[in-house]
Amino acid sequence: MVNYIWAGMILIGIAVAFVNGKVEAVNKAVFEGAKTGVTVTFGLISILIFWMGVMKIAEEAGLLNKMAHLLGPLARWLFPTIPKDHPAFGYILSNMTANLFGLGNAATPMGIKAMQELQKLNPDPKTATPAMCTLLALNTSSMTLIPTTIIAIRMNYNSANPADIVGVTLVATFIATCAAIIIDRWYQRRERRR
Repeated sequence: MVNYIWAGMILIGIAVAFVNGKVEAVNKAVFEGAKTGVTVTFGLISILIFWMGVMKIAEEAGLLNKMAHLLGPLARWLFPTIPKDHPAFGYILSNMTANLFGLGNAATPMGIKAMQELQKLNPDPKTATPAMCTLLALNTSSMTLIPTTIIAIRMNYNSANPADIVGVTLVATFIATCAAIIIDRWYQRRERRR
C-alpha cells in the first residue's frame, strides 16, 4: 500500500511539474537526489561496517554474551510467557544489544528472527501474542547508548561535533523505552481482565 502512495505522489509531482512547465526542475531534482542518496549511503555504510566490526570483536571477546547475561533477567521479566531456554530469547537479547549500540540495521534481522521464533509459540497465527507486541514496542522505542546511524549522518553532512547528539539521544530513547514498557504492561493487564 505504501508503494502505491509513494508512486502516486511521484506521478502527481511529475504531472504538476509538466503542467507548470518545470520538467527540467524535476530532472535536476532526480539526479541531485540520487547523488545525495549515494553519498549518504556510502557514509552510512562506512560507519555501519565499522560498528558491526566492533560488535564482531565484542562478540569474539565475549562482551555480547556478558551483555546478554546482564540483560537476561530484564528479558525474562519483559517476556514471561516465553520458555526460559527458547531460541527466541537469544534473538531478542541480540536485538536489544544491537539497538543499545545504535545498530538498528544490524538489529533488524535479529528482530525478524525473534518474531519468527515467537510465531512458533503462537497458538493463533493470525493474532500477535503479548510477547510479540512487547518485542515490537521495545524494538520501536529502542533505548540507544551510541546512536551510530545519527552520528554517521551528522558526519556525512560535516557537523562540527557529530557526537553531540549522544546525551540527548540517550535521554530521549530511555524515556521512549520506559513509556513503551509502561504502555505495553498496561495493555497486557487490561487484556487479562477481559
